[in-house]
Amino acid sequence: MFSFKMLLCAAALTLLAAVVESSSSSGGTPNYNYDLSGSDLTSLFNSPVFEAERVKRPLDGTTTELGPLSHSGVRVTLADDSQWLIHLGKNYGISSDTVVTSARHMSPNWRVVDTVDFNGRKTVSDLVAAGGSDYNFFTNNCHLGSRRIMRQ
Repeated sequence: MFSFKMLLCAAALTLLAAVVESSSSSGGTPNYNYDLSGSDLTSLFNSPVFEAERVKRPLDGTTTELGPLSHSGVRVTLADDSQWLIHLGKNYGISSDTVVTSARHMSPNWRVVDTVDFNGRKTVSDLVAAGGSDYNFFTNNCHLGSRRIMRQ
């Protein structure tokens, strides 16, 4: 038999899932914008990563982070000092929900939570693979993906 506390907890989790799902996907038909394509994209994916920063920001439409009610990703710095954001979200990409975008698209709301020096031992492709290809709110969300990337 369910207790009142269990029902309240289930309701809170359902609300949390709805909030995060709505933030992770804009609904309707996704709009895919590309910073790179073709050989430039292949070159990026083969690039060694020298520094990785786990970053977090409030969910879209909110002004504060509240534990899992936030979005996280990993900003990487390459040998040429270019920076790219690797992050996971529902319907973010076409063949994978973990995507890479230029860090210039990041708002000032992102903050650094953790830093790892990879010293070129890992590539962008290695980190994208660690993020996981399929988003799932409970088993493969942005927070879990960004933590896996940092443990590479």
